[in-house]
Amino acid sequence: MNRIVEAVGDAYKKAQAPEFDIGDTVDVHVRIKEGDRERIQLFTGTVIGRKGRGANASFTVRHVFQGEGVERVFPLHCPSVEKVEVKRQGKVRRAKLYFLRERSGRGTRLAERRLGGPEAGLDAAAEAPAPPAESAGPAEKPEQA
Repeated sequence: MNRIVEAVGDAYKKAQAPEFDIGDTVDVHVRIKEGDRERIQLFTGTVIGRKGRGANASFTVRHVFQGEGVERVFPLHCPSVEKVEVKRQGKVRRAKLYFLRERSGRGTRLAERRLGGPEAGLDAAAEAPAPPAESAGPAEKPEQA
């Protein structure tokens, strides 16, 4: 039974699901239909949680607007979610960031996750050019007697 449900759900999944983590600051591009017109609206905020698997996966984004916290839950594979852009990667140690609801102002800031090492392309040995066979230093001085 579970395989049948997954097979049906796979038909509704996006081919390229957006990649982001909890704590990231993202721009969610949402398709809004007003009458016979359609437009894209941005919702910028911090991802405070993800839940579900497969076609049922969703994520919650929170931001503060005019002193009031606003949270929206977006289905990950919904056709009205055009794209999700990661603006900043947050460094967190929790799966759900519900503690941000009680905080305000600078208390809601998260440390930025900085990538290093070979996976980020910052490996110094891989990017540095090979040293020349002969030293490019100053010419040798003749011996003085």
